Amino acid sequence: MSKVYFWNLRASRKMPYDLRIKKLLKKLELGAMLEPGMLAAVKIHFGEGGTTGFVSPLWLKPVIDFVKKCGAKPFLIDTNTLYIGNRGEAVSHHLQAAAHGFDPNVIGAPVIIADGIKSRNERIINYAGNSLSEFYIAGDIVDSDFIVNVSHFKGHELAGYGGALKNLAMGCATRQGKMRQHCGLGPKVDLKHCIGCGMCVEVCAPMALTLDEEKVALDLGKCVGCAACFLACKTGALSINWKTEVDEFLKRMMEYAGAVLSLMHDRAVHINFVFNVTPDCDCPGFSDAPVCADIGVLASKDPVAVDQACLDLVDNAQPLFPSKLPDSAVPGDDKFKLVHPKTNGRWSLQYAEDLGLGTRSYQLETI
Repeated sequence: MSKVYFWNLRASRKMPYDLRIKKLLKKLELGAMLEPGMLAAVKIHFGEGGTTGFVSPLWLKPVIDFVKKCGAKPFLIDTNTLYIGNRGEAVSHHLQAAAHGFDPNVIGAPVIIADGIKSRNERIINYAGNSLSEFYIAGDIVDSDFIVNVSHFKGHELAGYGGALKNLAMGCATRQGKMRQHCGLGPKVDLKHCIGCGMCVEVCAPMALTLDEEKVALDLGKCVGCAACFLACKTGALSINWKTEVDEFLKRMMEYAGAVLSLMHDRAVHINFVFNVTPDCDCPGFSDAPVCADIGVLASKDPVAVDQACLDLVDNAQPLFPSKLPDSAVPGDDKFKLVHPKTNGRWSLQYAEDLGLGTRSYQLETI
């Protein structure tokens, strides 16, 4: 069994939030793992514009302070999104982080977009997965000495849930890596929106895109899935083909998590904030009503165990209404499965365990 440490949100004047977090991190033995001068990436999701469910800077600051007191140098890190939005390239991404309060002068750590301005700061990592063997990981993730993996635990429209494993897999991949997880190769082409500007052709290194009678044409056989065309196209003629087999997506995602963990050699810890447990992720631009009450903060060296523990606590919690949950929901139901019936988050945890990323068996220790 893996140890998972749990703070159930009880606090007092003598033991307020910041001291509880400090106690949690001491139990995790984070101080013994960090070395002076280490560049410690605090992997976080800054939240899309309009979203309120992300881990706020107020919650995060005691973690930053603890890492600094250990002599390490923390920095907040994320990667650009596959879709084009407020976090689709690093300039807008930085501004979005600032808009949500991630100010280095306040929180005490800089914001770094790990895959660069246009997601071209990437390294190809070899890892023996069942579906994939090459993984496109952000360069600044690869160069980090340590990862403090901080996740907002919530539902997800395709993965079923979002936690530590997804934060590593999708959150540490470049745009090309995200595309290979979601849909493999090739954009979806909508010719009625194409104006023949040729911007996408200019950025297509393998020359999979050409102009044919002033309209874009795709040679799927040449496409390498770099996703540069999404950012170049300003009219919506090229978009993400989200249609994929759910189980295949989950396999790829767990293998990406494995590739990231293989780089760290046990130099990683995982902290899940089970607050504001929304039915969807923090990317759509809104946060729907939570499916259960706030539960607490869980931490472990094992990402599989901490995600399994969070999922069990959410499922066993009293359902909250009104929410996306059906009126018939009761404690013990798989809440995220009720909301997104085609997903299978528990299956992905089993697959992660089979890959050797951790164990689903855990011992929950309340601090």
